[in-house]
Amino acid sequence: MSLLCTAAGLLARVKLLEGSTTEQTRRHIKRWVSPTLRELAHRQKKLGPQKPERRAGFVEWNQRSELFAFSQRLGESFKVSQLQRAFTEKSFAQREEDRRRQLGIEESDLQMPHNSDLVEKGQHIARAYVEAFLQHQLPKVPNDGLHAITSFLLSTETLAHVSSHLGTKDLIQSTVYPPSAESLAKSLYAVIGALASSSGIEKAFLFVRDFICTQLNQRDLLEVWTPQNPIQLLENICHERKLGEAEPRLLADCGKNTVLGAYQVGIYANRQLLGKGFGEDLKTATETAAIDALQSFFDTRDNRRPFDFSIHLKPKNVRLG
Repeated sequence: MSLLCTAAGLLARVKLLEGSTTEQTRRHIKRWVSPTLRELAHRQKKLGPQKPERRAGFVEWNQRSELFAFSQRLGESFKVSQLQRAFTEKSFAQREEDRRRQLGIEESDLQMPHNSDLVEKGQHIARAYVEAFLQHQLPKVPNDGLHAITSFLLSTETLAHVSSHLGTKDLIQSTVYPPSAESLAKSLYAVIGALASSSGIEKAFLFVRDFICTQLNQRDLLEVWTPQNPIQLLENICHERKLGEAEPRLLADCGKNTVLGAYQVGIYANRQLLGKGFGEDLKTATETAAIDALQSFFDTRDNRRPFDFSIHLKPKNVRLG
């Protein structure tokens, strides 16, 4: 009997301890929190979607501090005046000059620098370095392919993607907010031009390599550039290299005369297999095989050696003129 009493006492103490622990860790939320949050959500839904506000419109915004933080994030040394000019669009500068003129400010103080010349300078530097980088990394690719890859790297979409991820959206002084893809791309060009004016052309080259050329990392080059008329191009290459006539041969097929038909074609030259491909018909399979052979000739396969993004091209190897 005494043993039962002892066990009952222990169980009671355990329950008491559990109750005290639960009481200590319980979250105490005031009763007014839930209805307040519901009311705020209801009002926000009633107002509908709101236009995004400029970060520069907030009270604590400091333009010089943000520009300094931007340069520190990139690890580059900019002149503040050059960087501020790089983010000022021509339309914004004209509107600011008109506003100052209406306020009666003297004509000598109306001029506001904008980034038009920096955009042109940065565009020239970026294109020259990208072309030199691709010629060094893809020496076997013809000019058409190099031009297509260059156009991809310097396209508005690619540059806007890079610019937005560098944090230029809230730094751009434009008449439209949020800035368009074209504004983001131009601001990136202007930053390159400002870096060249502040720290030299070599720093600008490294900037282009690190932030623009790296967009090719782990990307299928066939998606960027697909040769036009691959069969004719392959025949021309075989003729130039004296490999013999390119001859397509059917290697395998299945599902003939059905909607699920598949064909495998190989292209041979001088009894050597140049490439093979698949397709739903013989024409598609032949073109795929020709593209596969061209990838071998141009060294653009997926298993090729990765791009060397640590390469340092000297200014003398980049055609700026």
